[in-house]
Amino acid sequence: MPKETAVYTHGHHESVLRSHTWRTAENSAAYLLGELRPGLDVLDVGCGPGTITADFAALVAPGRVTAVDAAEDVLAQARAHAEGRGLDNVRFAVADVHDLDFPDDSFDVVHAHQVLQHVGDPVQALREMRRVCRPGGVVAARDSDYGAFTWFPELPVLTEWQELYSRVARANGGEPDAGRRLLSWARAAGFTDITATAGTWCFATPEERAWWSGLWADRTTASVYARIAVEGGHAGAGQLAAIADAWRAWGAEDDAWFLVPHGEILCRV
Repeated sequence: MPKETAVYTHGHHESVLRSHTWRTAENSAAYLLGELRPGLDVLDVGCGPGTITADFAALVAPGRVTAVDAAEDVLAQARAHAEGRGLDNVRFAVADVHDLDFPDDSFDVVHAHQVLQHVGDPVQALREMRRVCRPGGVVAARDSDYGAFTWFPELPVLTEWQELYSRVARANGGEPDAGRRLLSWARAAGFTDITATAGTWCFATPEERAWWSGLWADRTTASVYARIAVEGGHAGAGQLAAIADAWRAWGAEDDAWFLVPHGEILCRV
C-alpha cells in the first residue's frame, strides 16, 4: 500500500496545539453529530491532541473510539485528555491513513478533521477510510480552504502570508485548498452517496481576535512551518517577522474580522 509522502506543515509547536486543543465536536464536527449515537464504533483519523476524539467518546459510549495519528508524541497528550475526562472507551495508535492497520468493515463511523489537506494522496486516504467502514456506516471529512480565507481590515501583508503558506504547504506535498476539493476526492475514491456541505469559523470578538492573531504570529516565527519556510527558500526570517507583526496589528484592530471556510463531506458506505 502507498505510504505517506507529504510533510506535515504545522508540526506540534505550542502555537499549533493552542489552536488544535480549542477544537470540539460542536465547533468542528457539527455536520457529523446527527450520525452519532451510543454503541457505535468510531475511528478518528489524525486525532491530534484528542479534544474532538474525547467528545465523540462521550457521545457513543458504550461504543468505542479508536484514535490514530501519524505523530506518536501528540498521542500522549490525547491520551491524557481522555483520561482527564474519565473516558475509558478510547484507544490510541500510530497510523498512516494511506495504509490503515485495521481489517475491512471495522468501524461504523470514520472521521478526519483537517487531515486530507496534509496528506500526499487524499484519494487513497479516503479509499482506506472507506475500506475500514462497515456497510451502512459513514465516512466524514472536514477541511479548511486557505485560498478562500477572508478578513478585514485587508492588510496586504496578510495576503502575503496567505500566499506564502500555500506555497509552503504545496511544497510539502499537501493541498491547502482542500475544502473545495473534498467532493471531487470522494467521488474519485469510489463513493456515490455523498452529502457535501460547508461550515465556518469566524473570529470577531476582541478575545477571538487576540487568540487567532497571536497563535498565527507565533506559528509564523516559531513553529515547524517557520523552519520549513526558511529552509525551503520560501521566505527569510525578516519576512516572517514582518508577517508576525502584521498579525498582531490586525488583532489589535477594533473592526477586525476573520472567516475560515471549510468543506465537509458525509459519505455513506
